[in-house]
Amino acid sequence: MDALLQALQPIFAAPFTLLGSPVTWLEIVAFVLAIVMVVCNMRVNPVAWPLAIVSSLLYFLLFWNSKLYGEAGLQIFFVVVASWGWWQWLRGTQDDGRPLHVRSLAPRMRWGLLLALAVAWPVTALFLARTTDSDVPWWDAFPTAASLLGQWLLGRKYVENWTAWLVVNAVSVMLFAYKGLWLTVVLYAIFIVMSVAGLRAWRRLAVAA
Repeated sequence: MDALLQALQPIFAAPFTLLGSPVTWLEIVAFVLAIVMVVCNMRVNPVAWPLAIVSSLLYFLLFWNSKLYGEAGLQIFFVVVASWGWWQWLRGTQDDGRPLHVRSLAPRMRWGLLLALAVAWPVTALFLARTTDSDVPWWDAFPTAASLLGQWLLGRKYVENWTAWLVVNAVSVMLFAYKGLWLTVVLYAIFIVMSVAGLRAWRRLAVAA
């Protein structure tokens, strides 16, 4: 991995600094792609998924270089899930055999997902604490675990994915600020606003379905 990062040093060049921290070309490109991706998600446009794949690969490099291994590993998971989500939006069906449409979770499913998060967070944190040199394993682990649920909800077109992303984005803003990734802080702050807008838009779609 170190050899790869060394070979990619040109994209880690910083054309400017923000609040005293360098902002790399890698972070700039990933930032733009991520914004376009979320706009496509809000519009239920399948183009969001290939954009997610490219953006996630770029953020994998950025986070690994910043020793945010949970977030970095999450990006690889995002690549896999984005491929699955892309297929779901194009060919997926619901339990009744109809094509997927925007809808809400049943109450029992909501409690089940909260329980899954309660288990996934400490498991992820302990894994990071024991196997990496992360200095923020518990902090890093929460958005990592919650994002797994968010991606599944998004892929299956559940309205609640936006609630999951709202929480993930709020925690991530503080995490990335601590690491000095200021352009990514701006990105996730924008994501908070977009999560609220996406939640409202998908609620309207769910009512209309």
